[in-house]
Amino acid sequence: MSVSPISALSPLDGRYAAKVAPLRPLLSEYGLMHRRVQVEVEWFIALSDAGFAEFKPLGKAARTTLRRRVAAFSEADAEAIKAIEKTTNHDVKAVEYWLKAGFSGDAELTAAAEFVHFACTSEDINNSSHALMLQHARAEVMLPALDGLITTLTDMALAQADVPMLSRTHGQTASPTTLGKEVANVAARLRTARQRIAAVPMRAKMNGAVGNYNAHLAAYPDFDWEAFSRKLIEKRLGLDFNAHTIQIEPHDYMAELFDAFARANTILVDWSRDVWSYVSLGYFKQKLKDGEIGSSTMPHKVNPIDFENAEGNFGLANALLNHLSAKLPISRLQRDLSDSTVLRNMGVALGYTLLGYDSLQRGLGKLQVNPAALAKDLEASWEVLAEAVQTVMRRHGLPNPYEQLKAMTRGKPITAAAMRKFIGKLDLPASDKRRLLALTPASYTGKAAELARRD
Repeated sequence: MSVSPISALSPLDGRYAAKVAPLRPLLSEYGLMHRRVQVEVEWFIALSDAGFAEFKPLGKAARTTLRRRVAAFSEADAEAIKAIEKTTNHDVKAVEYWLKAGFSGDAELTAAAEFVHFACTSEDINNSSHALMLQHARAEVMLPALDGLITTLTDMALAQADVPMLSRTHGQTASPTTLGKEVANVAARLRTARQRIAAVPMRAKMNGAVGNYNAHLAAYPDFDWEAFSRKLIEKRLGLDFNAHTIQIEPHDYMAELFDAFARANTILVDWSRDVWSYVSLGYFKQKLKDGEIGSSTMPHKVNPIDFENAEGNFGLANALLNHLSAKLPISRLQRDLSDSTVLRNMGVALGYTLLGYDSLQRGLGKLQVNPAALAKDLEASWEVLAEAVQTVMRRHGLPNPYEQLKAMTRGKPITAAAMRKFIGKLDLPASDKRRLLALTPASYTGKAAELARRD
């Protein structure tokens, strides 16, 4: 039964289907079947090259036929495997039978058919397939999308490097910064988070029912199965080999990967909330879109919905990512099946992450800096110069500098005239006094502009 997008239980397959479409062929059940076929084919071909008397090296035509089935794998093929599964009630065995059924008419492949899935447990195929799914999703979809955000933020930081902005610590006025430097902070955090995501090795095993090559050695006791499996995983599949496992690859690398994505998402939740606040303060305006409505009753509203949506989607993503990373490395004794259904939600977790990236990217594209609002806030906050004045007073040994400025400024609005009058009475060297008198909230930004331009 096909389900229309408007009837989908998950908004990822309904309302937001188009936005997460790049992940669908990689992390769906179709994607899992595709990788299972790839692993089975590469194992079969590798066995033919192992030097066994019973299985001679496959000819060029047979290899081409097999790899073409991987390259051309279609939804129709996946449906055919599902049809077989209705009888087998076993998804991996259905892949094996589908592959063998395709050997019909090819004498070379038919003769070697029993070497399909030879000595394998289902988890040999599944763990390798999951690693390939994540490897391709990370490289082809997730990192490019995250890189797009990093580029947007880096460009924004450079463009706004010199735009002064009042900081707020604990929600209260604080030492000024520049808008670009605050954006650069986020870009720098994301670059570090991106490195952690990219650095996680995708690991796999091909070592049988409990990780000891039992069946392999029963059939060929003098063959170096560990070296053979390592070569297959590293050279043919492009994954990292895990030598020590139970029936399942223990999923520790998955936990690292999902934790790394969650850390990046947390950074972006933080940023989404900050941008929301900056919009509320008037520091940013949002570009108008013809026909778009902000409120069903208040016509004037232009809501920061993209940042709100981003925050919500990252929250959903992290709830799933955190469960995946906490649950998947745990398996009772040598195997329990509780990871199987959880693993089917990798695409959901990364789908909500991708949706968050999309929401945030669209929101950032609508922002317009409002210099007037930034300048107005700074001009109304001369008390922030108390930090600079009392620090210079400390340098020159004036009595009770902090206490003097505290009495003058704490909880009180301070004007430019009042601050300059206070500075004018200080017993300071003329050069320092001139420098303090020339200072304004807008010019008191330290190295902010320099930091905003730094990679």
